Amino acid sequence: MSQHIQHHHPQQPQYVHYVGPSTPTYIQSVPVPMMGAQPMHQVIHYQPQPQIQSPPPPPPAASISGGQRLAQEDWTKDLVQLAKQAELKKHALTLQLHTAHILSAHASLDQRVKAIQDVKEQKNKLESERARLLKCLQEVNLDRDQADLAQATLDRECDGLRAKIQVLSEGEYAIAKNDVDRLRADLGQEPLPSLQQTLEERSAAYLEERRRQGNESENTAASSGQKRPSESTPDGQSKRPRGRPKGSRNKKATS
Repeated sequence: MSQHIQHHHPQQPQYVHYVGPSTPTYIQSVPVPMMGAQPMHQVIHYQPQPQIQSPPPPPPAASISGGQRLAQEDWTKDLVQLAKQAELKKHALTLQLHTAHILSAHASLDQRVKAIQDVKEQKNKLESERARLLKCLQEVNLDRDQADLAQATLDRECDGLRAKIQVLSEGEYAIAKNDVDRLRADLGQEPLPSLQQTLEERSAAYLEERRRQGNESENTAASSGQKRPSESTPDGQSKRPRGRPKGSRNKKATS
């Protein structure tokens, strides 16, 4: 802004004081000649005025609310981060617990798998043994059948011999024995012993012979003090013991 100052008394100097707004202070003085006045030299004296420092303007309300909003947002972010970290720790502990359970279960599973392998090996051995025993049982059953057949054959033969003995004893033998005893009586000789006495004497003689042979074998073994060593082949391998093959007696009896 500018002000026009008119001097009515040009003889005396005039002082113009101007105070600007609250913004930086400035003073401006402009000489204006009066219309119709005589030209003369005017002197304007300028006296500097002391500047008054005004207090700093208060911050606007918008900046205050923006700072509070930023602080509140930072605080909310910190709370969210803390909550997420707590939740992370919780889930991490749960994960560690489940991991420990899984590792323990895997260890137990490995032990069970090893136990299953051992059981399978034992089962295979038992199956092999069972197959061997079944084969042996089959052979035993076959030998038993052959033995039953041989026994039945021998029983039939024995029955036939007993019947034959009875027929002879009660028939021709009895007639011949009566004739011999009668003739021996006529000649003054004692009668022959009966058939039963003869059989008993033969049985007694057979048993005595068996007992004598048993005693001789025991005396021979006692005198030697040890068993006879088994025969060896020239290459140093012992020969297989001699013996009747399995079922040979039954086969011979059935034949």
